[in-house]
Amino acid sequence: MRIASYNIRKARGLDQKRNPHRILEVVNGLEADVVALQEADKRLGVRAPAVSPELIEGETDFRVIETSTNGISLGWHGNAVLVRKGIITSAVTRLTLPGLEPRGAVRLTLDVFGGIDVVAAHLGLRRRDRRAQLALIEGACQKDRRSVIAGDFNEWSATRGFEALEERFDVISPGRSFHARRPIAGLDRFALSKGIAIYDAGVQQNAVSRIASDHLPIWADITEIPLTC
Repeated sequence: MRIASYNIRKARGLDQKRNPHRILEVVNGLEADVVALQEADKRLGVRAPAVSPELIEGETDFRVIETSTNGISLGWHGNAVLVRKGIITSAVTRLTLPGLEPRGAVRLTLDVFGGIDVVAAHLGLRRRDRRAQLALIEGACQKDRRSVIAGDFNEWSATRGFEALEERFDVISPGRSFHARRPIAGLDRFALSKGIAIYDAGVQQNAVSRIASDHLPIWADITEIPLTC
């Protein structure tokens, strides 16, 4: 299964133009089964979607997991999840994350690998908040089920800030994803629980992805392995 994560910056590219068609061109190019999107909604007013569900339906083979509480937004605190049509999902949960800024995450279960939980998240700007947020997310992941956390971790360090995940998860950075024009940091990451192995991963860099957002999308090919205690 291929999972991807992409901070789409409300579909505003480095040319300062909002272009949802361009975002979906990048998303389609990932050839993923699941895509976690961050900043999928505008921040003001009713938090209208940066990319409309109708456009996603018409231009991709994905469906949008329903996480909005207002019937308008694409996601929850800007976190949206696209799942390839035909993949069964269940147990969608909104997580309110602690911290100075309003932040949230979305957890859902996919009917693959005997059931796998995926958490889509966009962590805060302060490390103390990120640590608390990861602790809450870790506690929301069932210990007897495979889990993947995907998103913009907002952590510049390669070693610090992940303490809450150390016992159960391996944190993976597929490469430098920020800034899209000149990538210097791997802010976008995956965290894989026991029972999941990664056999390939990368950062999508092409002419479109380098201008569509200030982040480059990341992807990982994962497979199941026997669960161990």
